[in-house]
Amino acid sequence: MTSAPSSKQRDPKAREPKPREQKERSRWFRLVWLIPLVLVVLAVLVLLARWLRYSSAGADFLTAYPGQYPLPGFAPTGFPAWLNWQHALNAFFLILIVRTGWLVRTNKRPGAFWTRNNSGPIRTKNPPRKISIDLWLHLSLDALWVLNGVVFWVLLFCTGQWSRVIPTSWRVFPDAASALLQYASLDWPTEDGWANYNSLQQLSYFLVVFIAAPVALATGLRMSNAWPKDATRLNRAYPIELARALHFPTMLFFVLFVIVHVTLVLATGALRNLNHMYGSSDSAGSWLGFALFAVSVVVMAAAWVAARPVFLGPLASLTGKVTAR
Repeated sequence: MTSAPSSKQRDPKAREPKPREQKERSRWFRLVWLIPLVLVVLAVLVLLARWLRYSSAGADFLTAYPGQYPLPGFAPTGFPAWLNWQHALNAFFLILIVRTGWLVRTNKRPGAFWTRNNSGPIRTKNPPRKISIDLWLHLSLDALWVLNGVVFWVLLFCTGQWSRVIPTSWRVFPDAASALLQYASLDWPTEDGWANYNSLQQLSYFLVVFIAAPVALATGLRMSNAWPKDATRLNRAYPIELARALHFPTMLFFVLFVIVHVTLVLATGALRNLNHMYGSSDSAGSWLGFALFAVSVVVMAAAWVAARPVFLGPLASLTGKVTAR
């Protein structure tokens, strides 16, 4: 009787996993086990929220603080067309900024590099520095995103729309807690974003527009080549280590916000919400907002696929030199 062939004899091409591959598999295996743990935690939170909501104390709290407070008398109703366009552009830029930022952080071998031209009307003292084409796109999108944000801020304060995203009463905090309790109990608050956001929405939008976005800009600027290297006191007061420690978590915050935001938009009356955001309408039956949203998703998907060196090279070469290495 002959002995069974060894694994190497059965498959000459077989190889043992490398230590790095084994480490990666082990890490992802541990992450998989987090899924049931998260589901259990979420189930417990829902049960606790429902118990609290339907207790006598919880009912009294929701009666006193239903989840939103009246806006000032001058606050506008509805969403103008400029706000719809601003929202769509912001979503487009943000998705690509997150993608390119992740590539800059993780891609150790970029497909191409870009070097700024140091000729013409704009010249700098220091010679241009070669950067990856992913970073070039990231910085270019950042500039467009900031420009869009400046226009948004100006129009926001010129039209009174600011009163819908900036709290005007201390009641915003207990009302936000009330809205959070209603969401957590899966008996969600009544949505009427056309007239007034609930307080949790208002605080979230305020945090995104006036806290997270400026932090992303300030930390990104601190890490860029545009920051003055010789400003000793300024650099000591605002060290680059602090910027690096804040920039990536800010990106994660934006990702989490987008996931929750899109989920609630689709789960709390998709057609009406999309008409608010894309169609400047309060209709609950029109498909215009959904159609415009679908077009924007296709455009974002196409831009996501096109954000590769083979397509970016000709565009980047208009402002600098593109090289393979």
